[in-house]
Order: sequence, then C-alpha cells, then structure tokens
Amino acid sequence: MSGRTMMAVLAEQESGSAARILGAARELVLKRGVKGLTVAEIADRAHVAKGTIYLHWSTREDLLVGLFGRDFLASHDEFAELLTADPDAARPSRLLPLLLQSTVDHPFISALQSEDEDLLGVLTQHPRSAKLLENLGPAALLRVALPVWRRHNLARTDWEFDEQAYALQALLLGFLATAVERRALAIIAVDEPARVIAAAVTALLGPEDPGPGDIRATADAALADLATRRAALLESIGN
Repeated sequence: MSGRTMMAVLAEQESGSAARILGAARELVLKRGVKGLTVAEIADRAHVAKGTIYLHWSTREDLLVGLFGRDFLASHDEFAELLTADPDAARPSRLLPLLLQSTVDHPFISALQSEDEDLLGVLTQHPRSAKLLENLGPAALLRVALPVWRRHNLARTDWEFDEQAYALQALLLGFLATAVERRALAIIAVDEPARVIAAAVTALLGPEDPGPGDIRATADAALADLATRRAALLESIGN
C-alpha cells in the first residue's frame, strides 16, 4: 500500500461512519474491556449497520488494533509538535519524564505496556499489538535516542553501550510500572515525580553538556525517527 493510499484510508476512517465506529469502539473498550465485545455491539453503539464496519475493517481484531494504533499515532504527533516548537525537550532529563507521562495519558499504550488483560484480553498478546509496542513503544524510542544522546554530549560515553542501554531500559520500565500500574510506594511519596525521574536519568547518564548545535541536531534526529515510525504506524493501522 502506498503512502498516499495509507493516508487516504486513515482520512476516510477519521470521518463519517468510520469515525463513529472508532469512537464507539473506544468507549466500549474503555468501559468494559475487549473480552466478549462483538462487532454487533460496536455497530449498535455507533448507530450503523454491522456490515458497515466490515467496509472499513476486515475483522474485529483489525478494528481494535487500529484503535490502539491511533493512541501511538497521537503520542508520536504530540512529540513531533513539541520537538518542533521546543528542541530542548530532546534532552534526556526532559524527554524521559514526558515519555512516561505520555504513556500514562494514552490508555491503550498504557494497557499494552502493562499487559492489562482485563482491558485488552487476548489482544495483549496479539502479534500486531506486540509489534506496535515493540516498534513504537517507549523502550523502542529509547533504543534509538541513546546513541544520539551519546553523540551529542547528552549522555556519558565512558560506559559500554549495551550495559548503559540495559540500565536505562530498566530505569524506564521501573518508572513505567509505577506510573502505569499505579503501584503505590507505601512509605515514600513525592510531590513532583517528573523532577525525581529527571534527576534519576541524569544520575544514570551523567550531566548534560551539549555544545553549540547539539540540541538542535538531537531534536532533528528525533523528528526524523518519529517521521519514520509514523510511516510504519500508518502501514500497520491502514490495513
């Protein structure tokens, strides 16, 4: 499918009956979860004929994975807009807290990240759902970001790359588990979690010491990666 065709399909799905179907599916999944949810129920909530859904999506799973993909698309577009307006947001001490908050703010990214079977049922393990998280989730973005940060004086380079990447991923996943699964820390609470996360990232990666042009180059690299991932995402949810 060409890029233009994918965009046309997505645009079609964002208007008219398809938009109502997506809205109805989102309401139902967030209210009661995927288990037992039928195409007929979605059609009834959207006030369309059951067959209308199959004009846009071949199966219930296609519709729901496409719905999940739109959360990733919204998150990616928000980051692209932010980095265009504020390149300094590409610093690790700023980007990591923002990435965590974005995961929390988008319920289907959050549910896939935490493998929330109550909400997503068997779709937590669906190959296309897993591919969304693997290629477009928070940890995937960090795999690309770390080499750029090292290259532009935003992360220490006196640590072997794989070990540093492993530690950064563990830090991210720990904060995600706390934020996404809402695990209360029984003894310790903080008023500004984002500030604590930023401090932890700096402690791990070292002080940020970018030279002239490093921030701009880092933001440009991030925007290029987001554009590539957006194209892959459109391919996934356009089918």
